[in-house]
Amino acid sequence: MRSGHAEHLDDVLGDRPLSVLIGAGGTGGHIYPGLALADALRRADPRAVISFVGTDRGLETRLIPAAGYRLHTVDMIPFDAALGARRYLLPAALLRSGVRCREILRAQGAQIAVGMGGYPSAPAIVGARLAGLPSVVHESNAVPGRANRFAARLTPHVALAFDRTREHLPAGVRAETVGMPLVGALAGLDRAALRPQARARLGVPRGARLVLVNGGSLGATRLTEAAVALAGRWRGRDDVRLLIKTGPAAFEAVRAELAGSPVAEAVAYLDRMDLAYAAADLVICRAGSATVAELATIGVPAVLVPYPHAPHDHQTHNARVLSDTGAGLLVPDAACTGDHLATLLEPLLADPLRLAVMARASEPGAHAHAADRLAAKVLRTIGRTARAVAEPTDESRRIA
Repeated sequence: MRSGHAEHLDDVLGDRPLSVLIGAGGTGGHIYPGLALADALRRADPRAVISFVGTDRGLETRLIPAAGYRLHTVDMIPFDAALGARRYLLPAALLRSGVRCREILRAQGAQIAVGMGGYPSAPAIVGARLAGLPSVVHESNAVPGRANRFAARLTPHVALAFDRTREHLPAGVRAETVGMPLVGALAGLDRAALRPQARARLGVPRGARLVLVNGGSLGATRLTEAAVALAGRWRGRDDVRLLIKTGPAAFEAVRAELAGSPVAEAVAYLDRMDLAYAAADLVICRAGSATVAELATIGVPAVLVPYPHAPHDHQTHNARVLSDTGAGLLVPDAACTGDHLATLLEPLLADPLRLAVMARASEPGAHAHAADRLAAKVLRTIGRTARAVAEPTDESRRIA
């Protein structure tokens, strides 16, 4: 596993327990980094009081309580021009939810709010401003979303997952690159060491190439359809396997379509992504920021199919983090068909040297230790200190 310098948090000085409100919701790409941050803060201060704020519509309603953290919900609408006339309700909704977050912050005795991006996190930053408390914004994408572009104007404390994001920030906003906080199993994953166990657990035959198709927390119809077509094309092969993560909505239909397939298996969800990544020879996926950071950190060759309707086309920019180094191939959504993927994958899967070169081309950056780096930034912002076992490199601390 590639190593990096990290700011490991051993001790937090001060008599008062740490108290933090984290805004995160909507998709796993915002929630999982928020959970990684919460865990890092708990490592810094086991007494810490940490809660989350989100909406009652996203994955946060399931993921955050399951991780053992309290979730407060507010009534918030997206920062999305596609809402039509409803977008004129945004200022009132933001103010109302911000006032609610101010109440939550005061009731909890919170010292700071952290926004992990996405519209559910903006009220936490507004609430902190209304309460006279400091806040930190973390931007996970290569191009900042509308909510964070707004939130970044309300605080001088902005952190980035990717250094290339700073060129897209509003004028005058300064930011520190800390990386993308990853949950523990992925941050410390040694792919080579776990690979034999992972392939055995997933039933991958000796000598077969495993292609993992990962459409994200909710699945991706385009990727799933292309994978089903590949399964039909490869039906007679014994040297390749497909593991297709469909998301819960499409699972039953896809499983029925693949019934009896000797090469493909559909799953609604993967609760051990560390096993899936370790077992896979290649990943076909969307280009959410968390996925890109995971692939870069772990070193898995990838075919990236950016979601075409992402605001500011940010998934294409995310994908270029890998494609620019040769660690991934970028395929437009419209070109993601079984036939086109076959023309790319068949020679690639037959060339272990090229797969190895792609794996080594990943640039892990700061992601493996980003949760601790972001936690340290939160602590510094409220004037608390942690003992640094290994200081971050100058590269990871670059300030615009």
